[in-house]
Amino acid sequence: MIKGIVIILVTGYCFVGRMYAQDFMGPDTVSVESGKLTLKALLWRPAGHGPFPTVIFCHGSYGGADTTDPLQQTHLLGPVFARKGYLFLMLFRRGVGLSQGQGENSSELMYRAFKEKGQEGRNKVQLQQLETDQLQDMIAGLGFLRQRQDADTNRMAVVGHSFGGSLTLLLAEHDPGLKAVIVFSAAGYSWNLSPELRNSLIKAVKNIKAPIMIIHAQNDYSVNPGYALNSLMNRLSKPHVFKIYPKFGNSVSEGHNMIFLSTKTWEEDVFKFLSENLRH
Repeated sequence: MIKGIVIILVTGYCFVGRMYAQDFMGPDTVSVESGKLTLKALLWRPAGHGPFPTVIFCHGSYGGADTTDPLQQTHLLGPVFARKGYLFLMLFRRGVGLSQGQGENSSELMYRAFKEKGQEGRNKVQLQQLETDQLQDMIAGLGFLRQRQDADTNRMAVVGHSFGGSLTLLLAEHDPGLKAVIVFSAAGYSWNLSPELRNSLIKAVKNIKAPIMIIHAQNDYSVNPGYALNSLMNRLSKPHVFKIYPKFGNSVSEGHNMIFLSTKTWEEDVFKFLSENLRH
C-alpha cells in the first residue's frame, strides 16, 4: 500500500516546440452526447490497435475573460500521454472551448453569482455545478470511452486540474470502475473560501476506492487542500501519493498552472503512478 509522503523535487521546464516521437495519432475531434447537449472532445491515441490504457482529462473552469486557452493547453498534454501508450481524451465540458454554445459555462455562472450574492453565492453555484451538470458531462465522457474498442475499460484513469481536479474527485467517487485518480492543484483557489466544497471533497476522498495522486506546486494559490486530504488518507490508510513540487514561475498563477507549463517536472512521477495502478 502506498502511504502519502511529501516529496520535493527539482523543477524542470518544457517548451511548446518540444518534439515528440511519432508514435501516436491525433488529435481527432469527436462528439460526446451529454443529455441534450453534443459536446466536443479531442482524442489522442498511440500507434497500433490497442486496447490501450485510457485517461480522461478534466479541465479547469474557463470564462470568457480568461487569457488562457483550453485548446492550446490540451495540445500540450495530449502528446505527452499518447506517446507513453495511453489513449487520452480531453472533453470540453458545456460552454467551454470546442463546446461553446452547448449549455452554460460554469465559470460564467459562478462569476454572475459572485456579482449578485458575493462569495457565498459563488460557493453555492460552484458546488451545484460540480455535483450536477459538470459531473454529468464527465460521466458522458467515460461512457463514450467505454464504447470504444481501442480503450481498455479495465485500465481507466482520470486526471484533473484546478476546478477540474475537484470534479475529478467527485467523478471518482461516483465511478468505482476507475483504477487511478490524479489531481493537479485541486481546489487550490477555492478550498480556503468554501466550507461546502471542502466538505464535499473530504466525503469524496473517503469513498473513493482507487489510489489517488495529489499534486501542487509550492506557490499554488493554496496547498492546504493537498495537506488536508493527504492527512485524511493517512488516517484512513488509503493508497495515495502526495507531492508538493518547488515553486514554479514567478506568480501563483504560474504555480497553479504548472501542469501545462512544466510537464518535465511531473512526468516521471505521474507515469510511474499510472503504470503501477493500471496494470492488469
